[in-house]
Amino acid sequence: MQINSTAAHADTVNYLAALAFAERRALHSFFDQHVIEEGDGHYIAIDEGDYDALPMRLIERVVHTVPGRMSDEF
Repeated sequence: MQINSTAAHADTVNYLAALAFAERRALHSFFDQHVIEEGDGHYIAIDEGDYDALPMRLIERVVHTVPGRMSDEF
């Protein structure tokens, strides 16, 4: 018998949505995009350029980083 957890499924869906947003935004940014784990299975994507230096409270919750893909070097 297989038991499917809706909470785990919701966590995965939220993570993938934040990851997709970070990947899209990274295409048009010089800065890295970070997927941050919020409480109770929620995830957000933030642009490193929105912060001078990421505070430790955010660094500790980074679960994935997408490098910025814009470059001004040709």
